[in-house]
Amino acid sequence: MAQSKKSTSKGLGKGLGRGLNALIPEDDSEVIVKEVVVKEPAEIKVRISQIEPNKEQPRKMFDEDALIELSESIKQYGVLQPLLVQKKDDYYEIVAGERRWRAAKLAGIKEIPVVIKDYSNQELMEIALIENIQREDLNPIEEAQAYQKLIKDYKLKQDEIAEKVSKSRAAITNSLRLLKLDKRVQEMVMEGKLSNGHARTIISIEDKDKQFMIAQKIFDENLSVREVEKLMRELEKPSKVLKKPENDFVYRDFEDKMSKLLATHVTIKNRNNNKGKIEISYYSQEELERIYDLLKKLN
Repeated sequence: MAQSKKSTSKGLGKGLGRGLNALIPEDDSEVIVKEVVVKEPAEIKVRISQIEPNKEQPRKMFDEDALIELSESIKQYGVLQPLLVQKKDDYYEIVAGERRWRAAKLAGIKEIPVVIKDYSNQELMEIALIENIQREDLNPIEEAQAYQKLIKDYKLKQDEIAEKVSKSRAAITNSLRLLKLDKRVQEMVMEGKLSNGHARTIISIEDKDKQFMIAQKIFDENLSVREVEKLMRELEKPSKVLKKPENDFVYRDFEDKMSKLLATHVTIKNRNNNKGKIEISYYSQEELERIYDLLKKLN
């Protein structure tokens, strides 16, 4: 673009807030900036072998069935919307349109339409994030990771990110909280086994193994968010109702050891006379059978 770098940089945040179309006009019409006529970059065709994806692209997972469906459409109608790319040493790097690029490769297309522009690394990240959010292509974890990268690598504040992606600061904060989940639970969210709502409900569980076990229960039993909220209230009850004896730490240690041994939640309810009962939680018939078989082997 013939605008100065200062003008481009200043307009970027506002453009992102209004959406990707504010950055990439749908046609090559002339744009008036302070009464100066500026020509938008022309669309050209480039060999698909000369194009590479952006390694910092927030989106890591692509639906294979959806890609195949898009590739069939491309075989019939071609690539209707050009990719946004920038020139590197001996190739073009995708700024926006990786999904179309992947589908075009599947379709066996040799050349693909592109618009060439030049951006900083931060601008690349912001544009890729905006494109994916607008199309709802990112899963909650990928979105949170993208926000975290903008904060860590480019020193942006949460309110600055919120303005760029047209979301509230609270939405950014809540998204980032998902990164506190156990890595195994994050994988379940990325794979679509847990919804965003489910993940937020169990994020307060500090014990990572317990958090993962609850996540598995949610998936295995197809629990709704309301049912998970009820389960969380039930799990919190014992610690509020029971009065802990002086040597309670001994029994909590046994709880922890037995929970790890049986790979499920174990509660020891001890009375002051050193008598009590042990509760072993299970979340499906299959898990009950597993615990039974394990106890049988220990006998």
